[in-house]
Amino acid sequence: MGYSRSLLFTGIVGNILEWYDFIIYGYFASQFAKLFFPASDPVVSLILSFSTFAMGFFARPIGAFFIGYLGDRKGRKPALLVSIILMAIPSFLIIFLPTYETIGILAPILLTLLRLLQGFSAGGEYTTSIAFLLEHSSPDKRGLWSSVNLFGAILGILLGSLSATLLHSVLDQTSLERYGWRLAYLPTIFLALVGYVIRKHTYETPAFLKAQLSPLRGFPLMYALKHCPRSFFLTILLSMVQGVAFYILFVYFPTYFSRYLKLSADQALISNTLAMALLCALILPCAYLSDRIGRKPLLVFSLSLYAGLSFWLNKLLTISSFKEIVFIHLLFALISGFFMSILPVTLAELFPVKIRSTSLAVLYNVSLAIFGGTAPMLATYLVEKVNLPLFPGLYLSLTTAFVFLIVLIFLPETHPLKSKGIAQRS
Repeated sequence: MGYSRSLLFTGIVGNILEWYDFIIYGYFASQFAKLFFPASDPVVSLILSFSTFAMGFFARPIGAFFIGYLGDRKGRKPALLVSIILMAIPSFLIIFLPTYETIGILAPILLTLLRLLQGFSAGGEYTTSIAFLLEHSSPDKRGLWSSVNLFGAILGILLGSLSATLLHSVLDQTSLERYGWRLAYLPTIFLALVGYVIRKHTYETPAFLKAQLSPLRGFPLMYALKHCPRSFFLTILLSMVQGVAFYILFVYFPTYFSRYLKLSADQALISNTLAMALLCALILPCAYLSDRIGRKPLLVFSLSLYAGLSFWLNKLLTISSFKEIVFIHLLFALISGFFMSILPVTLAELFPVKIRSTSLAVLYNVSLAIFGGTAPMLATYLVEKVNLPLFPGLYLSLTTAFVFLIVLIFLPETHPLKSKGIAQRS
């Protein structure tokens, strides 16, 4: 039981740190826009701010390549230790970063570099920890244990939302811009220390140690493309849904609510915090359900809801009161709970141990960079500059409708005890 708790904290603490740090930027995008990207048009400043947010995502595949490959060659444990160190450093330095008013053009350049380093680290953290916990779990509990990573990630993002809500509630706009956004980064110091100590004292996965007896020759990703092409492309498409859904519904929506729907910043963040709390509460139960009935039924169900309801729900948002907006946001969180909770185990089960860390990390993060990291920037431009207020829902509906058809036809059942499929390779 003691070691099980250690594994649990290994998955949760690291992902809390990684995603709290990485996402807090999105919740303070308006402040970063004014302080680091001053322009005569506030919309242009916001777009530039979200562009820097997207830049962090384009560093993710590079980090995924490095940390994922380290995980397949040297072990999951050293890869996880490297990722948590690399995430803590830039997050700590952002606290002391001078603004544009102080050092001019160097301010946005330094901010972008620190965001790139954050993205580099995040590129390997989440997926490597998925492989780590899956390989420590029994076949009938893989879904539950793999979802611990996502639970930690969502919990970190939820804490970021709570921090932003609290700071917006107790500080005025001037104080937020002077020092409030810096306070939001302070928890990184404690989380980094706790996460490093816990990971330092954990053990390598039995599956990796066994695989090392006959190591793979060549690069894991090329092996995946040659020998697992279906898994290769399914991972890209399913990760695309994750990126579009998450960064539209839980990162861009607070800005959308305040700027287009005219909610106060407090109201927008309250809605987002409640939606994130519901998503967090659903992750473990939905993952456990996938251990009982399989992965594919829940993926088909959630994708059909995304595709059929997203545009319609977005249309309702534009004519709703605050309470109705919160309710609709909660509906989006409910749908997301069914999809996002079982995505980690599904993707990990699609690949054998020897190539799992690299393949999962690189493909997931390439897709997330292209479709997730750009989603807030694209939505901001099309909603505010092109006047397409229903674009977020339309984008999500069209994306998920396409992937729904692909999943229905090509995705095997990946549960090792419920399928003769391709994905049971410990």
